[in-house]
Amino acid sequence: MQEQEDKFQMMARRSDRYGQLENPDGFGSRTGECGDTINMYLSIRAKQIQMVTFTVNGCSNTVACGNTVVYLMEGRPLQDGWELSPQNVADYLETLPDDHFHCAELAVGAFYKALANYNKLQTEQWKQAYPTR
Repeated sequence: MQEQEDKFQMMARRSDRYGQLENPDGFGSRTGECGDTINMYLSIRAKQIQMVTFTVNGCSNTVACGNTVVYLMEGRPLQDGWELSPQNVADYLETLPDDHFHCAELAVGAFYKALANYNKLQTEQWKQAYPTR
């Protein structure tokens, strides 16, 4: 059990991907009924997710879920992003409290919105010159 708690604590404390990307290729944001907000920023190259960063206004459970999305998705093919589920995030964390499963839903939902934003910008090239916030 201690090892599982260590994994959750590591993801709750990790800060190397916390922050905004200056000119993201995709951006998504979600706010939950609990009041937590998570913003996801993507860097995509050659149809591969190169970097994911995020900001959170919320609890450590949402931070842990955001970091888990980063850990699971960076370096993966773009298409794999659509296969990520909140359950994948919760399974990786192992000790996410049941009453905070919505934090995994928020993180994955913001990630999906960032993927959708990336796809939309690919069809509307002129918008890429304008940062999304």
